[in-house]
Amino acid sequence: MESLPADVAFVLDALLDEADPAHAVLRRQIPHLRVSGRCTCGCGTAHFELDTASVESAPSGSGTVVAAEAQIYLEDGDCPGEVLVFAENGYLSWLEVCSWSDTVDVKLDTAQQSLRR
Repeated sequence: MESLPADVAFVLDALLDEADPAHAVLRRQIPHLRVSGRCTCGCGTAHFELDTASVESAPSGSGTVVAAEAQIYLEDGDCPGEVLVFAENGYLSWLEVCSWSDTVDVKLDTAQQSLRR
């Protein structure tokens, strides 16, 4: 178990729009998140642990839903993947980095760079 790394916190902050009511509730969960596991391939995918008794659930629906997502764009305009935020029963559950490319190594830092533009 580790505290929330800066790269994960940055991507969650960038993807969860505080103007969206469900996202606003999910954003309030971020300070309470801990990383319970990371993908072993190095992509940056992170699974969360959250004390659900200490935070409000978001009105994002029951079951597992994609709460937010963004395509990852490189400086040349290529789109080699995407990053997704999942919620389960209104609580943040994991951040996933997906690669669609055989030639570009898509990782969480790639998503960070794309979201900064």
